[in-house]
Amino acid sequence: MGGGQSGMGEMLDLRRHAAAAPQRCAVVCGNKSLSYGELEALANRIAAVLRKRGLQRGDHIAMHLANRPETLAVAWAAWRTGLYLTPLPTTASSSELHYLCQDCDAKLVIVDDGPLPKWLPAGVTPLSLSPALLAGTSRLPAEDEPPGALMMYTSGTTGTPKGVFRPLLPANWRGTPPFAADLITLFGIGGSDVRYLSTAPLYHAAPLRTALAVTAGGGTVFVMERFDAEAALQLLQDQAITHSQWVPAMFQRLLALPAQRRAAFKAPAHRSAIHGAAPCPAPLKRAMIEWWGPILLEYYSGSEGIGLTMIDSHEALQRPGSVGRARKGVLHIVDKAGTELPPGHSGLVCFSGVAPFVYYKAPEKTAQRTTLQGWQTFGDVGHVDADGYLYLTDRLDDMIISGGVNVYPQEIEAVLREAPGVWDCAVVGQADERFGERPVAFVVAARGTTLSLDALRCFCEVRLGQIKQPVAFHVIDTLPRSPTGKLLRRQLRAQDIAPS
Repeated sequence: MGGGQSGMGEMLDLRRHAAAAPQRCAVVCGNKSLSYGELEALANRIAAVLRKRGLQRGDHIAMHLANRPETLAVAWAAWRTGLYLTPLPTTASSSELHYLCQDCDAKLVIVDDGPLPKWLPAGVTPLSLSPALLAGTSRLPAEDEPPGALMMYTSGTTGTPKGVFRPLLPANWRGTPPFAADLITLFGIGGSDVRYLSTAPLYHAAPLRTALAVTAGGGTVFVMERFDAEAALQLLQDQAITHSQWVPAMFQRLLALPAQRRAAFKAPAHRSAIHGAAPCPAPLKRAMIEWWGPILLEYYSGSEGIGLTMIDSHEALQRPGSVGRARKGVLHIVDKAGTELPPGHSGLVCFSGVAPFVYYKAPEKTAQRTTLQGWQTFGDVGHVDADGYLYLTDRLDDMIISGGVNVYPQEIEAVLREAPGVWDCAVVGQADERFGERPVAFVVAARGTTLSLDALRCFCEVRLGQIKQPVAFHVIDTLPRSPTGKLLRRQLRAQDIAPS
């Protein structure tokens, strides 16, 4: 595989490692595993099936698979046949899956064994990765392998999920796949010594791309079938994991384990605990660093891939609450008119310098995320300090406008998390005849604690201005979150609970 370079000085790809070390373990999930030779052969067989189905370069397919080694083979197969691949959430409802499958224009969907799904749109073919399907296909690569692409959908935490679309690379392009190249460099996950623990569903962008990047770099991926805090700790220890990826909600569950279990935890090989997907409160991050040492590495990015910031543990302790400096793209903070703001001023967080994206078949939504200069945004509000460190204030879609004043839920949540007895919290806007909206708080009590709502109100009165004080508090058992830990505020807004 000659041709173009990856920008790293050498081309990294699954095939390279399958040729050099076919017996090396590539991916493990539960009691199933694939060596590099097996993963390469399976990817080639799946690619052959896709070609036999008449799929052409630029066509779209989808996959609806639980966490399993074959997921990575499907992604590599789509890459080698010039197809757009959209992973579908296994947690989505039938109506959501029908919408996603239809919206992405999938011509076929690769599914798990079992009854055929009823949510498939008319004309869409389901394929199960059975021995019968793969029988007679060659384990060898095809002569023509034009590059494809992942077309991930946004998480849909604030509305209908949107497909993130970019043009395919030239048909003769050869190099480290773009879904892997930047992550290998940013996260240091290239090399046969990397043993990576993937804790989240592979239908999400970051878990899938990182797992693929590890196989492009020659390491071993350990995929959890589903997240369990105790099982994750055991894997870190028993499998000598070097790199891992988490979301803040997982950190909470790890810290909730018995103190004796946490004290007994030893994982000397573990050198990088990558985390992102949702803001990590400073006290939570500090607690994890105190436990695991300064190995936490936080990134801020999104499915749109327009930029990325990063901050290590040492920087995070010096600048609590920051998500770091730009490591991919050029960072800009702009006001409503699109004018760039100086350090210390809050505005829309935008990036330039990376190839722009469009939302698939949604030009109006793309325009909402693009400034007049052509800069693009994930939709977050924040500011940078004098040294270029980014601090996120909130998501633009989550902002509460109360009496004409912008109120940011994350600011209120940061105060609530410091209140005695509060384990987790979320703030949303509630319709109000006089003010338009007023903030309402949902709180989760720490284990073994009974929250005093009067004390909580007094705490907020001291720490927050009048317009920012929640007008009601609801004590609930858990907050609704996606499998990657993103808060689902729309579910809180939809709840009809009498105020506490």
